[in-house]
Amino acid sequence: MNDEQKHILLKIARNAVEAAINGRPMPKPQSQDAELNAHCGCFVTLKNKDELRGCIGQFVSDVPLIQLVSEMAVASATGDPRFFADRITSKEVDNLDIEISVLSPLKKTADPLSLQLGVDGIYIKNGYASGCFLPQVATETGWSKEEFLSYCCAHKAGLKPDAWKDKGTEVYLFTAEIIEEEK
Repeated sequence: MNDEQKHILLKIARNAVEAAINGRPMPKPQSQDAELNAHCGCFVTLKNKDELRGCIGQFVSDVPLIQLVSEMAVASATGDPRFFADRITSKEVDNLDIEISVLSPLKKTADPLSLQLGVDGIYIKNGYASGCFLPQVATETGWSKEEFLSYCCAHKAGLKPDAWKDKGTEVYLFTAEIIEEEK
């Protein structure tokens, strides 16, 4: 995406977060730009001083990207269950850093260790249990491939750590274009 498209998506996300936290009507984003109207998945991550405050997304979408960014920004600010006991406040909104990850389609892999750390994200599924890590998690944590897969199984999907090795477990790879506000 070009700089203008990135700026538009970040503004949409920030406006949606501010409206949701402050109880204002939700803006209705619109654009004639084909890339901003593409039907692709995204995650919106909110941090305050490098501390995670919300991260929610979808892998696929039946709505334009600009609408999904708005919806996921609201969901990250108000609906991430990890923060129900410590919700984002209106005083905190100005300190939030917004990161948008625009996702490629999922690709199932028969060899989970073929993933490229810092490039590929993972989505792991076994029955009704599932979990994912965005590509940047590997960079932020410094984990090895095995640790990346095992932590996702154990801490995101609720599976045993080595479930990624099981035949009944599906592992998908994806990439993300990361869009961040300038600090």
